[in-house]
Amino acid sequence: MPHLPAAFESTAAAVEERLQRAGIQLTMGGEPTLVPVDPQGAEWSVAADGPTKLRYARALAAELQRRAWPGSLLLFCPGKRYDGEVNPRWALRLITGREGQPLVPWPQNGGAPCPSAAEALRLLEALGQGLGCPVQPLPLRDPLSPEKRVWALPLSCEQGSWQSVPWPLEEELRQLSGAPGPAGLRLPLEHFPAGALRQVLTLELDAEGWGLFLPPLERLPLEQLLGLIAGHGQGWRPPELSGLLPVDTGEHWRVLGLTADPGVLEINLPVCHSWREYADWMELLEQAGAAVGLRSWKQQGERSEGTGGGNHLLLGGPNLEQHPFFSRPAWLVAVLRYWQHHPCLAYLFSGRSVGPASQAPRPDEGSAAALDLELAHRTLAQLPPGDQRVAIGETLRHLHADRSGNTHRSEISLDKFWNPAWTAGCQGLLEFRALESMPDHRWSSAVALLFRALVVRLLEEPQRPTGLRPWGDQLHDRALLPSQLWADLEQVLADLAAAGLHLDPEPFRAIWGWRFPELLHWRQGEAELSIRQALEPWPLLCDTPVEGGSTSRFVDSSLRRFELIASTALRQRYGLRLQGRQLPWPVDPTQPLAVRFRQEALFPCLHPCLPVHVPLDLELLEGGQVVAAWRLVSESTGFEALTQGATARASVATATGAPQTLGEHCSTVDLRL
Repeated sequence: MPHLPAAFESTAAAVEERLQRAGIQLTMGGEPTLVPVDPQGAEWSVAADGPTKLRYARALAAELQRRAWPGSLLLFCPGKRYDGEVNPRWALRLITGREGQPLVPWPQNGGAPCPSAAEALRLLEALGQGLGCPVQPLPLRDPLSPEKRVWALPLSCEQGSWQSVPWPLEEELRQLSGAPGPAGLRLPLEHFPAGALRQVLTLELDAEGWGLFLPPLERLPLEQLLGLIAGHGQGWRPPELSGLLPVDTGEHWRVLGLTADPGVLEINLPVCHSWREYADWMELLEQAGAAVGLRSWKQQGERSEGTGGGNHLLLGGPNLEQHPFFSRPAWLVAVLRYWQHHPCLAYLFSGRSVGPASQAPRPDEGSAAALDLELAHRTLAQLPPGDQRVAIGETLRHLHADRSGNTHRSEISLDKFWNPAWTAGCQGLLEFRALESMPDHRWSSAVALLFRALVVRLLEEPQRPTGLRPWGDQLHDRALLPSQLWADLEQVLADLAAAGLHLDPEPFRAIWGWRFPELLHWRQGEAELSIRQALEPWPLLCDTPVEGGSTSRFVDSSLRRFELIASTALRQRYGLRLQGRQLPWPVDPTQPLAVRFRQEALFPCLHPCLPVHVPLDLELLEGGQVVAAWRLVSESTGFEALTQGATARASVATATGAPQTLGEHCSTVDLRL
């Protein structure tokens, strides 16, 4: 793909100029996902973690340090813990100062030796002297590595005063737990002195290297502690650091995260203050990933597809005091309404899994009734001036959820907007989740500029929708077809152009062609037939018992759909027959034609008594005679030409009755009927 059109830069500049004129600072963030070039193992398909993922994450972090933030710190952090998983997922945090400068003058001696056991103990004693508190390091055993030396040092700071309490632990209790991970997460804290703050620094040392688990501290004390460690460790190899991020880092540190997510490595970009900054990070991430064997797409046969993970985009403010949406609820409502009006923003840039059972259902596919959505929007749009973060969060988080009530699974998620009941729930973030990873960073950047430009366009009240659109059956019938999604996007681009924010359609056309690959193209003169892979919502199944005594909810991913796009000349001259069934051309030439079929047999699935339909045999007829025939075995290979004659004619005898069409706005032939 060539560079993004030059007009993108001028449009991006116009977007920033309008924000500045309105006195608004609108930040961006992203959560792209990567996989290895040759993804092997469960951690690159269904599992969150596995033997290779942390190694890839550390390699990518080192490459990003080298290219973007020399001298930055890498911190291993415990991440989220999910039901059914024994340990929390890990997260690597790459940390630097606000302007990209190192937090402390950390030694960059990759080939230097590690400290000896005696030197490690002297380091802990020196930390106590530097902080003005006596220390008594406690030696511990590691049952997973008997040769490893481990010391625990209680260390806390309150109102600038450092303290280290004695930890009188009996010899038989001086042992880490058997769970994997850094020593700081495996301490016998159930035997910690009563009433003391459970803040402990640990140092572990073996033949492979050394590591420090930092006690949970506020930002300034932690910076002081890091400075002392760096000052005393100038002649040693840098340690592997573990710990927790302070809660007050937002305006003082820049943080990039690498986290374990099912099937992928997720990257949490640092806060970006412009589209240009976001685009630069996406380019850098692609280059750094390629250097360590990671990329944002998978190869499936002859075609490429996304990683299977997300590429979420986040909008917010520079801080909670200057947040752009808190005092402008009517602007936020306009964004929600406009996205509801245009299905292309939910379906064109997302993965194959769409609809109510997906990771990002639209509000009209989730738990909310249309009346409740309309009432909420109308109420929020009429709120008086002032900080309305609580009203916005309490109103919308109950409506932007999937049908089970999960607030994270929503096309526009507000579970990080203002929800004090959740950890990290009060960040003022709008998360656009219906975005898939793409094989080129310029495509992701084009979509990000599209979204940012639309949000800025809606600053002007005359441009704002006044209500929601009642889609009805059109949403999962007509609106999921490639031709209709492209027509919808053309309208979106026209809206931007009318507002003076022009975006060249070519990058989006390339994304559209990649998202909806052509399964067949046939042309003779003016008669032309194109068949493209379309979208099909996968139905949610009921609770199913799984190993361990819990239950899980599956979706039936066996269903597929494709769209047939034919020229007027082809419709007038030729007919089509699929599996021996005549496909009816719609009377209205603007009405699309699609076919729904079952690709494979799954268990469990919806309608288990219905057969698999592939291979699909398609015939082109002229005057009742077969002039061409194709067979579809897999979408990855598309329709393959059959030898005309006996093979083509044999399929005519498999007729199974008249085709069934569904919907008033799209002629959908359902082979299950």
